[in-house]
Amino acid sequence: MTPQTLAQYTYAQAAAPTRTPRDTEYEAISRITRRLKAATARKATDFSAFVQAVHENRRLWGVLATGVADSANALPNDIRARIFFLAEFTELHSSRILADGASIEPLLEINMTILRGLRQMRAT
Repeated sequence: MTPQTLAQYTYAQAAAPTRTPRDTEYEAISRITRRLKAATARKATDFSAFVQAVHENRRLWGVLATGVADSANALPNDIRARIFFLAEFTELHSSRILADGASIEPLLEINMTILRGLRQMRAT
């Protein structure tokens, strides 16, 4: 590696954009939502992938609930309560999906709404 190439490589890494916690949340929710949509489309032929996607979404909301339940969380209390409520709803509805064949749409709508909100926060 030449000195010039080494310098370009080193400084290019330093110039990489810093990811914020909001960016990380957005990427995680986006990735899981895409998996959930894709698995729903293949539900009839690959039910185990569908179950896995529902479980991943449920686990994501469990992590979000744990985060907002932490007293050190800086979000306003009303937003924390709303996120916790959505996590509880996701838990219950996921069980209904797997046990009774309820629609996946409410979970997709929740995730998409959260993604829109996080996108707006990133833009400001």
